[in-house]
Amino acid sequence: MKTTLHKADTRGHANHGWLNSYHTFSFANYYHPERVHFGALRVLNDDTVEAGAGFGKHPHRDMEIISIPLEGKLTHGDNMGNKGTISKGQVQVMSAGTGIIHSEMNGNNDELVKFLQIWVIPREVGVAPRYGELTIDNFAKVNDFQQIVSPNINDEGLWINQDAWFILGDFEKGNQKTYQLKKEGNGVHVFVIEGNIKIGNQILNRRDGLGIEEVSLFNIEALEKSEFLIMEVPMIRLA
Repeated sequence: MKTTLHKADTRGHANHGWLNSYHTFSFANYYHPERVHFGALRVLNDDTVEAGAGFGKHPHRDMEIISIPLEGKLTHGDNMGNKGTISKGQVQVMSAGTGIIHSEMNGNNDELVKFLQIWVIPREVGVAPRYGELTIDNFAKVNDFQQIVSPNINDEGLWINQDAWFILGDFEKGNQKTYQLKKEGNGVHVFVIEGNIKIGNQILNRRDGLGIEEVSLFNIEALEKSEFLIMEVPMIRLA
């Protein structure tokens, strides 16, 4: 098993006042030659947006964009006519495809919104743009893996234009489970949202990440009550 550790305090950081963001991979003014991407996983931003602020209308294309609120409310709008507000327990996927213009704003005027913004390089470019959202609380699992994204349109979770699977874990202390990769040759990046977990001999704390390659399965143990995100992606290489 090949692993790459990303400790929380080694991430890129940008504080714009209205936006406080930590970057696992190179993004905007943060560049690290050894942290440009993990396979098809291109962006993993841990964002906090001030009350009443947010990302105004801006374009994207040929990227799969996943937003996972951790606290507060996140309001979305796009040029396809989609409008809505999501909070913890919900997930949003936007397939930018041939091009989309959207905005993401703090849905409250009196509290922060915290969310993970994740970009995945698509399997195919030039597809029709698409938007979807999911309420996880409708089928949430404790001490088990909860699939929230998959490449199969009829599978559990939201569909994504890539051979990638996203899995949430909400484990009580002492619980453990083996993760079996869905596709041969894929890798996995595990990100600890809250708590402490152990993978192999590696202990991961809050907001730590671990890239895992050259393995078909591995075990995750919660050392305390923990919430984590498993992102399984193809191990493509960027030119």
